[in-house]
Amino acid sequence: MDKKNRGPLCHIVKRPAIPWYQAWGIRLAALILALLFCAVVTMVLTGDNPISIYLTIYEGSFATPRRFWVLMQNLAILLCISLAMAPAFRMRFWNIGGEGQVMIGCLVCAAEMIYLGGDIPNAVLIILMIVSSLAAGAVWGMIPAFFKAKWNTNETLFTLMMNYVATQLVAFFIIIWESPKGSGKVGIINQKSMAGWLPTIADNKYLLNVLIVSVLTVVIFIYMKYSKHGYELAVVGESERTARYVGIKVGNVIVRTMALSGAICGLAGFLLVAGTDHTITTTLSGGRGFTAVMVAWMAKFNPLGMIFTSFLLVFLGKGAGEISTNFGLNQSFSDILSGIIIFFLIGCEFFISYRLVFRKGEK
Repeated sequence: MDKKNRGPLCHIVKRPAIPWYQAWGIRLAALILALLFCAVVTMVLTGDNPISIYLTIYEGSFATPRRFWVLMQNLAILLCISLAMAPAFRMRFWNIGGEGQVMIGCLVCAAEMIYLGGDIPNAVLIILMIVSSLAAGAVWGMIPAFFKAKWNTNETLFTLMMNYVATQLVAFFIIIWESPKGSGKVGIINQKSMAGWLPTIADNKYLLNVLIVSVLTVVIFIYMKYSKHGYELAVVGESERTARYVGIKVGNVIVRTMALSGAICGLAGFLLVAGTDHTITTTLSGGRGFTAVMVAWMAKFNPLGMIFTSFLLVFLGKGAGEISTNFGLNQSFSDILSGIIIFFLIGCEFFISYRLVFRKGEK
């Protein structure tokens, strides 16, 4: 056969749906390859024993009970925000505004702790804080949804810009509430009276947050898989034209879903301020609103799958910090290892959806 008439050496073919265990097997293989590759990079760049590096990553999260519960707290908050992203992404509404929606929830919660703490019963205050944080996050999510439904604006840019608006609002009120004056910080709110603080369970201030997010995970899974609203947002995500043909009001679904997404982010803000930190800063969300986007994508918008992806990212983050401390390496090296592992995990999604077919040799 003439070489000019030959087809390409290989081409990409869409895979049929594969069983879940095979998909997770591919992910596990990618994780093992990533760890091996990181071991080689570690030996080349630092000369340190990679096994010691991996043991340090493990110890960063599990060496003491306190480290374990800090891991669980960070996992719970990241998972909560990721759950908020899932319904919007399933609908193909690219909500990049989780960071701002969390910060608005934090702002409203902190304001009520400052202005109402001690003036009303603590139980009433906590209920009011919950409702207000949910409502504030919902409104912040509904604003870009309304413009998308009404005038088909670009939701990615809209939600992204609202992050900066929310952050600057928080910065503005921090200057008003700063204590002591001139410090630029709010400090611990109601430290003496503990008004608005969530109660602890078994002297563990993280456990209640973990339990709340665990229940929320089950609720969102049921909502997306078995409810009528979950079905409608999936149809809208597949084809808005089909959704309109079967009688679904697309605009209403968009606004309703973003209200839910924003409300869950507001809940995350409430858990941060009232549950663990008891203060507010412009960095309180810690970039989790953006990390949650990756968590949702890696889990294919499956709330149960997000548990694993959230754990993996939090675990790597905690281990990276421990590496920097124990080995005297700068944070950049630990971030390199985390980035390599995440790159492998994201890349393996290609092989779950597609396969390479090579040209057969001539007889």
